[in-house]
Parts: sequence; C-alpha cells; structure tokens
Amino acid sequence: MALIVQKFGGTSVGSVERIRHVAQWALDSQANGNDIVLVVSAMSGETNRLVELATQINPIPYSREFDMLIASGEQVAVGLVSLAINTEAERRGLLSVAGAKAKNYWARPLLGHQIGIKTDSIYSKARIQAIDTTLLKREIQKKVIPVIAGFQGVDPDNNITTLGRGGSDTSAVAIAAALSADDCEIYTDVDGVYTTDPRLCPDARKISRISYEEMMELASLGAKVLQIRSVELAAKYKLPLHVRSSFNRMEGTRVVPQELLGSKMEQVVVAGVAADGSQTKFTLQNIPDRPGVAARVFGALSQASIVVDIIVQDVPSNGRLTISFTVGRPDFLSAKQVLRDIKDTIYPEMVVVEEKDLAKVSIVGVGMQHHPGVASQMFALLAKAGINIKLITTSEIKISCLVDDSQMMQAVQQLHEGFELHKTD
Repeated sequence: MALIVQKFGGTSVGSVERIRHVAQWALDSQANGNDIVLVVSAMSGETNRLVELATQINPIPYSREFDMLIASGEQVAVGLVSLAINTEAERRGLLSVAGAKAKNYWARPLLGHQIGIKTDSIYSKARIQAIDTTLLKREIQKKVIPVIAGFQGVDPDNNITTLGRGGSDTSAVAIAAALSADDCEIYTDVDGVYTTDPRLCPDARKISRISYEEMMELASLGAKVLQIRSVELAAKYKLPLHVRSSFNRMEGTRVVPQELLGSKMEQVVVAGVAADGSQTKFTLQNIPDRPGVAARVFGALSQASIVVDIIVQDVPSNGRLTISFTVGRPDFLSAKQVLRDIKDTIYPEMVVVEEKDLAKVSIVGVGMQHHPGVASQMFALLAKAGINIKLITTSEIKISCLVDDSQMMQAVQQLHEGFELHKTD
C-alpha cells in the first residue's frame, strides 16, 4: 500500500465534467490499494478573474485583503471536488447510510488553516514554515480522502496567505513531504515535461526523466509545468515527483535525483529550452561608484519582496557606474515605485531607464558543465537568426539571454533545432 498525494491544477477542475473525472480518478487510485490525498487548485480562470477585480481597485494590491480574496477560488474547488467524490462513492455503494458504523462521507474538504499550514507574512509570496499532519493522518486512517485547498496557508496572526502563482504545486509537495508520502503526482493539462513549450515549438519532445536540478532551472526560467519552489522542496526531501496529464492515463515525466538518470545523461548537453516573455529591464545610470551602492539598491527591492533576475554592472567611468537588472511582469509596478523612492531619497541624480516587452530565452542541461563551447554555439545560433542579445547570465547548467519579446518564438525554435532536442528520447 502506498500513500500518494495527487495535485490537480485549474484545467483539471475547470468544469463539472472535469471535476467528476477527478473524483473517479481518486476513487480508482484508492481502489488499487493506495491511500490518497488530493490537493486542488482553483478552477481555471478563477484566480485571474479575482486578480483583475483587485487591480481595478489598486494596481499594486498585494496585501492581507488581496490574499484573502484570491484564496477563495480554492475553497470553491475543494467543496466541489469533495461533493463529487462523495456522490461518486455513494453511486459505487461505498457509503453506509445506516448503523452505528455508518460512514456518511468519503472525502473531506479542508482549507489551509484547518490542517495547520503555517507560513510567514509575505503576502502573495508566502513561504511554508510548518504543517500539522494530525488531522490528515486521522482522516487517512479512516480511509477518507482529504481534499486540500492548495496555494494557501495562515501566518502567525492567522491571516490567510497565498504562496504565489502555481503555489498549489508547492502545497502538494510540502504536504507529501510532511506525510512522508511514497509519491507526489502533479496532474495538469500536459502529459509531462517537454524539451520546450510545445506551443512555441511543434517539434518539442516529452522527457521521460529529468533531474531536480534541471527541472528547477527550467521552472525558474519560464517553464510553467511546475513552480520552482515545489521542485526545491522535492529535491530537499528526495520526494519522487511525477508530472502527468489528467486527461489520459499515460506515464508522464519523472523528476528524480541526478544520480538516477544513468551514465547516458553525460551525452545530453542541453536537456531543454525555456522562455519567459514577461520581462522588464531596468537600467540605473549615473550611480556613485562607492561601496554599498548595489547593496542599498537591491536591499530596497528585497524588502519589497521583489524577485530580481539578471543583473549586470558595467565598469565604472568618471566615478559613476550603470547597473541593469530584470524583473517579471508581476513585480514591475512595485519595482518602479521602489526605484522612484531610492532616487528621491538616496540618489537624486540617478537616471532610471525601463525597457518593456522583453523575453528571457534559456538553455538548460547538467551536461553543460562538462562540455565547452555550449555558450558560443547558443550565441551563434541566435546570431544566425538575426536575434540581438541584450543581457546574458549563466550558471553551471544554464545560459539565459534577454531578447525582444517579438523574437522569443523564433529564438526558441532556433535553439531547439540547433541543439537537436527534437531527436532526444
């Protein structure tokens, strides 16, 4: 008997028909001898609808009130999924309707605060600090299927918090780790992790197994299959992840430790191409060249919980320097406000230049750290396609280039073909 945590994303519960399908899937998995815990996202489009309402009132809405609002989508979803499971269980004759040992429910809907998902108080980007598994274990022992609202928790003052977009993945992995689950299955609208986004490149191929390290890089660079924090947690606790489609029963992609991939992985230099078309570049000019300048700039951004990506600082000239960095679209307005405050209070002569409509295109692969010439090949491929590179950043297993958003698809296709990813298994 295995304990399996199954997470179903918004498209998987996007309609009554899909919700009934999830209910049947969960009961079938349990009938195979497994203990099942479900983690559910809001119905597709619901969170976007709530965010749109909030931003009409306040363009930078991130607050206690905002988190309470957008967490409500998951409450609706867990109620509907639990109702569907109980209805299906009754249809299958699993529920007793009379007697001292009557079992009148097969699934129980649970919100973050009910199972003690404790987080910090960084609204809209909260991090899980602890999970109380007492209630969950009691329900599992009774063969009840807990249906848990993903994406949410409570802070030390019992305010509702949310974990950021895609946070239900992190909820599922954290719950699986807390329960010492045997497997964590992430069900979505694609049947696994691909060498790149199939919507950008028709030749994209499904990857059967990928390392935690590669998956973390792909997730951080724009691949939207898994939230990066969920992969970090899985790697920390050596928790098996299985990315699957909720629309079929095919084997998906296994995310595993690098040592389990086998020696053939050394032959694969690049495992995938990722793209993120929601980048803005800020360039800070005329900054005094003295110790602590970068610390003050990025410290202010950090205090506002703004995630900064690519950072480039030029060689100082005449006692002044220039710093460029990128942020994602959700942090653009907040970053702009922070820079305005810094300029007014710390660097009155600083010039801030912003450039929108940019995309980050990246290649990822553990084999890159042992193969020279990967960077030059990437730059040559982009140059051949007439794509200009605005910024570059690297690590041992990834290279990212900032390009015009209008050229993102062309860049992805060029790199995917150039590194022959369409030929990988």
